[in-house]
Amino acid sequence: MRIVFAGTPDFARSALEALLAAGHQVPLVLTQPDRPSGRGMKLTPSPVKQAALAAGIPVLQPRSLRLDGRYPDEALQAQQALQACAPDIMVVAAYGLILPRWVLDLPALGCLNIHASLLPRWRGAAPIQRAIQAGDTETGITIMQMDEGLDTGDMLLVQPVPITAETTGATLHDALADAGARAIVQALQALSHEGLPRVPQPDQGVTYAAKLDKSEAPLDFSLPAHVLQRRIRAFDPVPGSTIQVPGLNAPVKVWASRVVADHVPQGVPAGTIVACTPEGPDVATGQGVLRLLELQKPGGRRQAAALVVQSLPGLAAGALLRPCA
Repeated sequence: MRIVFAGTPDFARSALEALLAAGHQVPLVLTQPDRPSGRGMKLTPSPVKQAALAAGIPVLQPRSLRLDGRYPDEALQAQQALQACAPDIMVVAAYGLILPRWVLDLPALGCLNIHASLLPRWRGAAPIQRAIQAGDTETGITIMQMDEGLDTGDMLLVQPVPITAETTGATLHDALADAGARAIVQALQALSHEGLPRVPQPDQGVTYAAKLDKSEAPLDFSLPAHVLQRRIRAFDPVPGSTIQVPGLNAPVKVWASRVVADHVPQGVPAGTIVACTPEGPDVATGQGVLRLLELQKPGGRRQAAALVVQSLPGLAAGALLRPCA
Protein backbone atom coordinates (compact mmCIF):
# COMPACT_ATOMS: atom_id res chain seq x y z
CA MET A 1 0.00 0.00 0.00
CA ARG A 2 0.87 3.66 -0.34
CA ILE A 3 1.05 4.94 3.24
CA VAL A 4 1.50 8.27 4.93
CA PHE A 5 2.90 7.62 8.40
CA ALA A 6 2.37 9.90 11.40
CA GLY A 7 4.24 9.23 14.65
CA THR A 8 6.89 10.58 16.96
CA PRO A 9 8.58 8.41 19.67
CA ASP A 10 10.42 5.06 19.64
CA PHE A 11 7.09 3.23 19.93
CA ALA A 12 6.13 4.64 16.52
CA ARG A 13 9.55 4.12 14.95
CA SER A 14 9.17 0.36 15.36
CA ALA A 15 5.98 0.46 13.30
CA LEU A 16 7.48 2.64 10.57
CA GLU A 17 10.47 0.35 10.18
CA ALA A 18 8.19 -2.72 10.04
CA LEU A 19 6.05 -1.15 7.31
CA LEU A 20 9.12 -0.36 5.23
CA ALA A 21 10.50 -3.87 5.76
CA ALA A 22 7.17 -5.31 4.57
CA GLY A 23 7.53 -3.46 1.27
CA HIS A 24 4.95 -0.71 1.69
CA GLN A 25 5.52 2.66 0.02
CA VAL A 26 5.85 5.53 2.48
CA PRO A 27 6.15 8.76 0.45
CA LEU A 28 5.69 11.08 3.46
CA VAL A 29 6.13 11.06 7.24
CA LEU A 30 4.56 13.47 9.71
CA THR A 31 6.14 13.91 13.12
CA GLN A 32 6.37 16.43 15.96
CA PRO A 33 8.79 19.38 15.68
CA ASP A 34 12.33 18.88 17.00
CA ARG A 35 12.50 19.33 20.79
CA PRO A 36 15.31 20.38 23.16
CA SER A 37 16.91 17.32 24.72
CA GLY A 38 19.89 16.31 26.86
CA ARG A 39 22.02 18.36 29.21
CA GLY A 40 22.74 20.92 26.50
CA MET A 41 19.05 21.14 25.55
CA LYS A 42 20.01 20.80 21.91
CA LEU A 43 17.19 20.55 19.38
CA THR A 44 16.81 16.85 18.64
CA PRO A 45 14.73 15.17 15.92
CA SER A 46 12.18 12.58 17.00
CA PRO A 47 13.01 8.87 16.63
CA VAL A 48 10.49 8.68 13.77
CA LYS A 49 12.14 11.59 11.95
CA GLN A 50 15.54 9.95 12.34
CA ALA A 51 14.22 6.68 10.88
CA ALA A 52 12.47 8.48 8.02
CA LEU A 53 15.52 10.49 7.03
CA ALA A 54 17.67 7.35 7.18
CA ALA A 55 15.24 5.77 4.70
CA GLY A 56 15.22 8.84 2.45
CA ILE A 57 11.59 9.73 3.19
CA PRO A 58 10.46 13.39 3.20
CA VAL A 59 9.35 14.65 6.62
CA LEU A 60 6.87 17.35 7.61
CA GLN A 61 6.65 18.70 11.18
CA PRO A 62 3.59 20.93 11.43
CA ARG A 63 2.71 22.30 14.86
CA SER A 64 -0.97 21.83 14.04
CA LEU A 65 -3.12 20.27 11.34
CA ARG A 66 -6.09 22.55 11.94
CA LEU A 67 -6.64 24.82 8.92
CA ASP A 68 -8.46 27.28 11.20
CA GLY A 69 -5.99 26.96 14.09
CA ARG A 70 -2.92 28.88 15.31
CA TYR A 71 -0.67 27.65 12.48
CA PRO A 72 -2.86 27.66 9.33
CA ASP A 73 0.12 27.99 6.96
CA GLU A 74 1.73 24.82 8.36
CA ALA A 75 -1.59 22.96 8.23
CA LEU A 76 -2.16 24.06 4.62
CA GLN A 77 1.32 22.91 3.64
CA ALA A 78 0.61 19.51 5.22
CA GLN A 79 -2.74 19.30 3.41
CA GLN A 80 -1.15 20.03 0.05
CA ALA A 81 1.60 17.47 0.67
CA LEU A 82 -0.92 14.80 1.67
CA GLN A 83 -3.08 15.48 -1.38
CA ALA A 84 -0.02 15.22 -3.62
CA CYS A 85 0.86 11.83 -2.08
CA ALA A 86 -2.64 10.44 -2.74
CA PRO A 87 -2.19 7.80 0.00
CA ASP A 88 -4.21 4.62 0.23
CA ILE A 89 -4.13 4.92 4.02
CA MET A 90 -2.55 6.84 6.90
CA VAL A 91 -1.02 4.94 9.81
CA VAL A 92 -0.81 6.82 13.10
CA ALA A 93 1.18 5.80 16.18
CA ALA A 94 1.73 8.10 19.16
CA TYR A 95 1.81 11.12 16.86
CA GLY A 96 0.84 13.76 19.41
CA LEU A 97 -1.53 15.87 17.29
CA ILE A 98 -5.29 15.59 16.93
CA LEU A 99 -6.32 14.74 13.37
CA PRO A 100 -9.09 17.02 12.07
CA ARG A 101 -11.83 15.70 9.80
CA TRP A 102 -10.04 16.70 6.58
CA VAL A 103 -7.12 14.41 7.48
CA LEU A 104 -9.37 11.48 8.44
CA ASP A 105 -11.23 11.75 5.13
CA LEU A 106 -8.24 12.28 2.82
CA PRO A 107 -6.76 8.74 2.47
CA ALA A 108 -8.82 6.32 0.40
CA LEU A 109 -9.03 3.84 3.31
CA GLY A 110 -9.00 6.39 6.10
CA CYS A 111 -6.59 6.46 9.05
CA LEU A 112 -5.52 3.56 11.25
CA ASN A 113 -4.17 4.04 14.76
CA ILE A 114 -1.84 1.69 16.64
CA HIS A 115 -3.07 2.04 20.22
CA ALA A 116 -1.18 0.49 23.15
CA SER A 117 -4.09 -1.03 25.06
CA LEU A 118 -7.02 -3.38 24.66
CA LEU A 119 -9.70 -0.82 23.90
CA PRO A 120 -11.96 0.49 25.27
CA ARG A 121 -9.78 0.12 28.38
CA TRP A 122 -7.14 2.84 28.70
CA ARG A 123 -8.08 5.28 26.01
CA GLY A 124 -5.82 8.32 26.14
CA ALA A 125 -2.24 9.41 26.59
CA ALA A 126 -0.51 6.93 28.93
CA PRO A 127 -2.07 3.47 28.49
CA ILE A 128 1.17 1.56 29.10
CA GLN A 129 1.90 2.99 32.53
CA ARG A 130 -1.72 3.11 33.70
CA ALA A 131 -2.24 -0.58 32.95
CA ILE A 132 0.67 -1.57 35.21
CA GLN A 133 -0.31 0.95 37.87
CA ALA A 134 -3.84 -0.46 38.00
CA GLY A 135 -2.62 -4.03 38.45
CA ASP A 136 -3.85 -5.31 35.07
CA THR A 137 -2.53 -8.74 34.14
CA GLU A 138 -3.02 -8.18 30.42
CA THR A 139 -2.94 -5.34 27.94
CA GLY A 140 -2.18 -5.30 24.24
CA ILE A 141 -2.41 -3.54 20.89
CA THR A 142 -5.58 -2.41 19.17
CA ILE A 143 -5.51 -1.44 15.50
CA MET A 144 -8.33 1.06 15.27
CA GLN A 145 -10.11 2.88 12.45
CA MET A 146 -9.78 6.47 13.57
CA ASP A 147 -12.66 8.88 14.04
CA GLU A 148 -12.87 12.31 15.64
CA GLY A 149 -13.22 10.95 19.18
CA LEU A 150 -10.46 10.14 21.68
CA ASP A 151 -9.56 6.54 20.77
CA THR A 152 -13.22 5.74 20.10
CA GLY A 153 -13.00 4.28 16.58
CA ASP A 154 -13.95 0.79 15.44
CA MET A 155 -11.49 -2.00 16.21
CA LEU A 156 -9.94 -3.95 13.34
CA LEU A 157 -7.38 -6.16 15.05
CA VAL A 158 -6.42 -6.93 18.67
CA GLN A 159 -3.14 -8.42 19.91
CA PRO A 160 -2.97 -9.25 23.66
CA VAL A 161 0.28 -8.82 25.64
CA PRO A 162 0.69 -10.16 29.21
CA ILE A 163 1.74 -8.07 32.23
CA THR A 164 3.72 -9.97 34.85
CA ALA A 165 4.82 -9.09 38.38
CA GLU A 166 8.20 -8.00 36.94
CA THR A 167 6.88 -5.88 34.06
CA THR A 168 8.00 -2.25 34.08
CA GLY A 169 6.95 0.71 31.98
CA ALA A 170 10.12 0.25 29.93
CA THR A 171 9.75 -3.47 29.27
CA LEU A 172 6.04 -3.18 28.47
CA HIS A 173 6.72 -0.29 26.11
CA ASP A 174 9.19 -2.44 24.16
CA ALA A 175 6.86 -5.46 24.09
CA LEU A 176 3.95 -3.35 22.86
CA ALA A 177 6.10 -1.57 20.28
CA ASP A 178 7.08 -4.94 18.82
CA ALA A 179 3.48 -6.19 18.97
CA GLY A 180 2.21 -2.99 17.35
CA ALA A 181 4.70 -3.26 14.51
CA ARG A 182 3.62 -6.83 13.80
CA ALA A 183 -0.08 -6.03 14.16
CA ILE A 184 -0.13 -3.10 11.71
CA VAL A 185 1.65 -5.17 9.06
CA GLN A 186 -0.84 -7.99 9.61
CA ALA A 187 -3.79 -5.58 9.47
CA LEU A 188 -2.67 -3.98 6.21
CA GLN A 189 -2.07 -7.39 4.64
CA ALA A 190 -5.61 -8.42 5.56
CA LEU A 191 -7.10 -5.15 4.32
CA SER A 192 -5.40 -5.54 0.95
CA HIS A 193 -6.78 -9.07 0.53
CA GLU A 194 -9.86 -10.35 2.33
CA GLY A 195 -10.49 -7.24 4.44
CA LEU A 196 -11.01 -6.84 8.18
CA PRO A 197 -14.34 -6.55 10.01
CA ARG A 198 -14.89 -3.29 11.88
CA VAL A 199 -16.02 -3.98 15.44
CA PRO A 200 -17.51 -1.04 17.37
CA GLN A 201 -16.05 -0.56 20.83
CA PRO A 202 -18.39 -1.61 23.64
CA ASP A 203 -19.86 1.01 25.93
CA GLN A 204 -18.83 -1.02 28.98
CA GLY A 205 -15.26 -1.10 30.30
CA VAL A 206 -14.20 2.38 29.17
CA THR A 207 -11.30 3.83 31.17
CA TYR A 208 -9.00 6.78 30.47
CA ALA A 209 -5.22 6.84 30.80
CA ALA A 210 -4.36 10.32 32.03
CA LYS A 211 -1.14 11.92 30.82
CA LEU A 212 1.87 11.31 33.07
CA ASP A 213 2.96 14.18 35.30
CA LYS A 214 6.13 14.82 37.30
CA SER A 215 3.96 15.46 40.36
CA GLU A 216 3.20 11.72 40.46
CA ALA A 217 6.83 10.76 41.12
CA PRO A 218 6.95 11.23 44.94
CA LEU A 219 6.01 8.04 46.80
CA ASP A 220 3.32 8.43 49.44
CA PHE A 221 3.99 5.69 51.97
CA SER A 222 0.50 6.03 53.44
CA LEU A 223 -0.63 4.00 50.40
CA PRO A 224 -0.59 0.17 50.53
CA ALA A 225 2.72 -1.54 49.70
CA HIS A 226 1.31 -3.36 46.65
CA VAL A 227 0.04 -0.06 45.20
CA LEU A 228 3.46 1.55 45.65
CA GLN A 229 5.23 -1.44 44.11
CA ARG A 230 3.06 -1.20 41.00
CA ARG A 231 3.63 2.55 40.73
CA ILE A 232 7.40 2.08 40.90
CA ARG A 233 7.26 -0.44 38.06
CA ALA A 234 4.81 1.61 36.01
CA PHE A 235 6.82 4.83 36.28
CA ASP A 236 10.14 3.25 35.24
CA PRO A 237 11.65 5.18 33.50
CA VAL A 238 9.17 8.11 33.34
CA PRO A 239 8.31 10.00 35.49
CA GLY A 240 10.22 7.81 37.96
CA SER A 241 9.52 7.38 41.68
CA THR A 242 11.21 9.43 44.40
CA ILE A 243 11.64 9.63 48.17
CA GLN A 244 13.05 12.29 50.48
CA VAL A 245 15.84 10.86 52.65
CA PRO A 246 16.71 12.64 55.92
CA GLY A 247 19.84 14.73 55.50
CA LEU A 248 19.48 15.18 51.73
CA ASN A 249 18.00 18.18 49.93
CA ALA A 250 17.54 16.37 46.59
CA PRO A 251 15.29 13.35 46.03
CA VAL A 252 16.47 9.75 45.82
CA LYS A 253 14.95 7.71 43.00
CA VAL A 254 13.44 4.28 43.61
CA TRP A 255 13.64 1.87 40.67
CA ALA A 256 12.73 -1.51 42.13
CA SER A 257 10.94 -2.86 45.19
CA ARG A 258 9.14 -5.90 46.59
CA VAL A 259 6.31 -6.37 49.08
CA VAL A 260 7.72 -8.44 51.97
CA ALA A 261 4.89 -8.31 54.53
CA ASP A 262 1.14 -7.76 54.50
CA HIS A 263 1.04 -6.05 57.88
CA VAL A 264 3.00 -3.27 59.60
CA PRO A 265 4.27 -3.56 63.19
CA GLN A 266 1.77 -1.91 65.50
CA GLY A 267 2.35 1.76 66.14
CA VAL A 268 4.92 2.24 63.37
CA PRO A 269 4.16 5.30 61.20
CA ALA A 270 4.00 4.89 57.44
CA GLY A 271 7.35 5.79 55.84
CA THR A 272 9.44 4.44 58.72
CA ILE A 273 12.38 2.18 57.87
CA VAL A 274 11.65 -0.82 60.07
CA ALA A 275 14.84 -2.71 59.13
CA CYS A 276 17.86 -2.60 56.83
CA THR A 277 18.29 -6.00 55.20
CA PRO A 278 21.12 -7.29 52.95
CA GLU A 279 18.84 -6.47 49.99
CA GLY A 280 17.79 -2.99 51.10
CA PRO A 281 15.64 -1.06 53.58
CA ASP A 282 12.18 -2.30 54.59
CA VAL A 283 9.69 0.58 54.78
CA ALA A 284 6.35 0.60 56.59
CA THR A 285 3.43 1.65 54.39
CA GLY A 286 -0.27 2.22 54.90
CA GLN A 287 -0.71 -1.52 54.49
CA GLY A 288 2.28 -3.85 54.48
CA VAL A 289 6.04 -3.49 54.26
CA LEU A 290 7.88 -2.53 51.07
CA ARG A 291 11.53 -3.47 50.53
CA LEU A 292 13.46 -1.00 48.37
CA LEU A 293 15.76 -2.97 46.07
CA GLU A 294 17.24 -0.47 43.63
CA LEU A 295 17.96 3.21 44.30
CA GLN A 296 19.67 6.16 42.65
CA LYS A 297 21.33 8.96 44.61
CA PRO A 298 21.27 12.53 43.27
CA GLY A 299 23.80 12.73 40.46
CA GLY A 300 24.51 9.00 40.68
CA ARG A 301 23.43 5.90 38.84
CA ARG A 302 21.07 3.07 39.58
CA GLN A 303 22.50 0.74 42.21
CA ALA A 304 21.46 -2.08 44.46
CA ALA A 305 19.78 -0.47 47.46
CA ALA A 306 22.15 -2.19 49.89
CA LEU A 307 25.07 -0.28 48.33
CA VAL A 308 23.27 3.06 48.49
CA VAL A 309 22.39 2.48 52.16
CA GLN A 310 26.09 2.28 53.00
CA SER A 311 26.68 5.84 51.75
CA LEU A 312 23.48 7.46 53.02
CA PRO A 313 23.17 7.62 56.82
CA GLY A 314 19.57 8.78 56.41
CA LEU A 315 18.61 5.30 55.22
CA ALA A 316 18.94 3.75 58.67
CA ALA A 317 16.45 1.75 60.70
CA GLY A 318 14.04 4.12 62.41
CA ALA A 319 14.42 6.90 59.83
CA LEU A 320 11.23 8.42 58.41
CA LEU A 321 11.02 8.77 54.63
CA ARG A 322 8.71 11.42 53.25
CA PRO A 323 7.39 12.27 49.79
CA CYS A 324 9.51 14.85 48.01
CA ALA A 325 8.10 18.37 48.11
